[in-house]
Amino acid sequence: MASNRHLGRIISLQTLYERDFRLDCGDKQVNLTDILNRNIDRYSKTVDDTLFVKELVNGVDKNSTKLDEHLQPLAPEWPLDQIARMDRAILRIGAYEILFQEKSVPVKVAINEAVELAKSFGGDNSSKFINGVLGTLNRKKEAGNLDQAEEKK
Repeated sequence: MASNRHLGRIISLQTLYERDFRLDCGDKQVNLTDILNRNIDRYSKTVDDTLFVKELVNGVDKNSTKLDEHLQPLAPEWPLDQIARMDRAILRIGAYEILFQEKSVPVKVAINEAVELAKSFGGDNSSKFINGVLGTLNRKKEAGNLDQAEEKK
């Protein structure tokens, strides 16, 4: 199923992107679970690891504030609310895998997958931007230099 996770990340990206797009457009009827289930159903013949997709989408959603707190200082000249919606979703997915799924997803895989998503769905310079931000996030994590929101409480 590991090779199937790339498709799972694509489904997760599509789901998170659609939700963010609809929220930004003022759609008050947006429901993340409905979007996720529709997207999983759309790929039901090719995706095996639907649990991975659900955990990724729900994990990014649940932890988006914490993820943004870690990501924003790494690219201060690019406020997260001003970068491309697609790049923001990819950064959150990559950061979630680095920070919260380190036991099931190797960091190099998380960064590489995020870069591949950026090459496929982002702008011309997205993959370099994503690689730089996530690489810096990982270095800070390895050095123990991450300010955890829960440590401040």
